[in-house]
Amino acid sequence: MSYNIALNFEDGVTRFVSCNEGETVLDAAYRAKINLPMDCSDGVCGTCKGACHQGEFDLGDEYLEEALSDEELEQGMVLTCQMVPSGDCVVEVPVASSMCKTGNAEVSGTVAEVNLISPTSIELKITADDDLAFLPGQYVNIEVPESAETRSYSFSSKPGSRDLSFLIRNVPGGLMSSWLVGKARTGDRVKLTGPMGSFYLRPIERPVLMLAGGTGLAPFLAKLEHMKATGCDLPTHLVYGVSSEEDLVCLDILDRFTEELENFSYVTCVSGDDSNHPRKGYVIHHMDEAPLNEGDVDVYLCGPPPMVDSVLGFFREKNIKPNSFHYEKFAPSAPATKEKVA
Repeated sequence: MSYNIALNFEDGVTRFVSCNEGETVLDAAYRAKINLPMDCSDGVCGTCKGACHQGEFDLGDEYLEEALSDEELEQGMVLTCQMVPSGDCVVEVPVASSMCKTGNAEVSGTVAEVNLISPTSIELKITADDDLAFLPGQYVNIEVPESAETRSYSFSSKPGSRDLSFLIRNVPGGLMSSWLVGKARTGDRVKLTGPMGSFYLRPIERPVLMLAGGTGLAPFLAKLEHMKATGCDLPTHLVYGVSSEEDLVCLDILDRFTEELENFSYVTCVSGDDSNHPRKGYVIHHMDEAPLNEGDVDVYLCGPPPMVDSVLGFFREKNIKPNSFHYEKFAPSAPATKEKVA
């Protein structure tokens, strides 16, 4: 038996290693040619110290308190030279991936579908040649064919499958948008590097509030797919805001989640003045059903910078400090030059 260990480095890179039963994380990483920090490998020096807040493991009792104190242990700190997993784990490594002689994983794939699901949104489906593990909510860099440039997109598909999907903003003149709308064909080859990012779903121990703006819905689709697969008995509420009604996409998928996840609910809102949508305004104006619980809630927020700033201001104004607050800002890339899109 083996377990999947996600090593999250401080530069945002995530690498997955397979850890055999009875094997330490340090040894599993070395076997994968990832040189995690270490000096003694005996639980004496503390050089291999990291953190693990997700997964089951055993540290034994053969390490020195000078290497890992009781206080650090209560905070979720671990010694990777002593950590023996008994399930899948996520380990925070407090150094850059380059210092461990590793970096982003690379995988190639084939374009399976390109769907213009609204005037402003593109669904891209890719079949990867090899497994590309990721945590629900992370993103990957996709190289634009006929260009050396990449664009970053969050997975909207569930982890553990070679069938990958992405929800992409259709930016007029944008490098990736121009290729997808004008040139992409089924069977085209693409290269992906990653996964990356810290906007992944943590263990669900309290109600969850999800706030999505535009194509910032993508990582939440991946999170909800994961929750459906693993089960969730705590309230989860999504507020999904867009600028115009035509920007509302994947509502059929969200409706399906309301049937498949007993405690999931969502509302949509539209900020455009000329909209006839029943809920006008921004996400902060439609928090009536949000499980704020005086702060006993985990909040996930993904959207453009003004939305992120307004939500942060909302919580400050309400004097509510969520148990945890995870957010990711995104902005469309600058339009491509004519030479790049010709």
